[in-house]
Amino acid sequence: MSFLTATDPTSGAVVRRVPAATPEQITATIDRAQDAFESWRTTSFEERADVLRAVAAYMHENVDKLGMVMTEEMGKPMSESRGEVNKAAWAAEYYAEHAEAHLAPEVLESDATSSYVQYLPLGPILGVLPWNAPFWLAFRFCAPALMAGNTCVMKHDPHVPGCAEAIAGVFDAVGAPPGIFQAVLAETPDVEQAIRDPRIQAVSFTGSERGGSVVASIAASEIKPTVLELGGSDPCIVLADADLVQAADVIALSRIINAGQSCIAAKRIIVERPVHDELVELLAARLGALVVGDPRDDATQVGPIARSDLRDNLHRQVTESVAAGAKCVLGGELPDGDGWFYPVTLLTGVAPDMPACREETFGPVAVVMAADDAESALALANDTPYGLAASVWTSAERGEAMARHIFAGQVTVNGIVKSDPRLPSGGIKRSGYGRELGPHGIREFVNAQQVWVGPKTG
Repeated sequence: MSFLTATDPTSGAVVRRVPAATPEQITATIDRAQDAFESWRTTSFEERADVLRAVAAYMHENVDKLGMVMTEEMGKPMSESRGEVNKAAWAAEYYAEHAEAHLAPEVLESDATSSYVQYLPLGPILGVLPWNAPFWLAFRFCAPALMAGNTCVMKHDPHVPGCAEAIAGVFDAVGAPPGIFQAVLAETPDVEQAIRDPRIQAVSFTGSERGGSVVASIAASEIKPTVLELGGSDPCIVLADADLVQAADVIALSRIINAGQSCIAAKRIIVERPVHDELVELLAARLGALVVGDPRDDATQVGPIARSDLRDNLHRQVTESVAAGAKCVLGGELPDGDGWFYPVTLLTGVAPDMPACREETFGPVAVVMAADDAESALALANDTPYGLAASVWTSAERGEAMARHIFAGQVTVNGIVKSDPRLPSGGIKRSGYGRELGPHGIREFVNAQQVWVGPKTG
């Protein structure tokens, strides 16, 4: 028998060890999802909304209990864990309120008496999810899928089995119809069985580009649609006319949320040369004042890296970049002691060919690059195989004009890049394809069925 093991990243101690699902158990889970779909697809939007609202209410009421599972399995500070649970509940509430309008039939004129498109559920949908935002990413996947009338099978990251069980437990606790949402605690290689099962109609994957490539190729071989949200090396452009104090406040926060382990964090800070030194000084002051420590302590602002191998890779990116000529203004040294903590780090003089720029940095490492002017800043921003999100600090009018020339699925002007249930998010290039959230996200896993009634008379 194989097991999924969760390790507390503050100490390295094992906090949970659960048996991995067998092939027979994976099949049985999908059996239940298919059985549940036959009745769930015929429910009204209001009936589905009642379930999602009950789920959201339960999460709000049990935010500390649910949040602590995240904190102990992947090191998210409790203040952020509570926020994530509440944000996941918000996604459920949003789709409970707006799904019917987002999926309203669309009348299209033709030679028929009546012609329109209606949006119908597909069946069981598989979500393959990562460890870094266990609750939010689960509900970003399941809330729109469930409200569209699909059922959901969630294969979470093997390092957060307690989170997977807790999320599924929320549906059980509120008496949701059995089988509409299930967690399958499977090892990563066994996800192929689920993808190839003929009852699974589509796959939503969030994770690395390597993992996304594998999932997409398996799904494509079975002629099944996928949505991929993969890595990012998000540029943050700061021009000379920006409000530097506000920019520094927001960029520092963006870089250290979840200890920097976020796909949409500001990873390459590209600063117009006349204000480069001033912004570096402002960033150094803010980053240097952050409290790194036990994520269970409400005073902690930056927790540990989730795993030792992830910390090792992050440190490699920093040390290789410094060896290539980058300047380490802050941090950059592995600390002594238990756990997989990494200091908040600030690198300047980073060039496009250095690992800290060329690769995705998944940790509290701020990378600053200088640009001669707005045009060269834009060229640096687009010099990446990724295209997830970006931000620009300048006048609103100028920022909106620049957004049209940035190759990314999401651009924020004078603010923090974030995901919001009301707005679609997703990437281009090696950051993936498809959209989640908003009206676009709920239409990813539906049958846009054309109906023609005729012939037109008269």
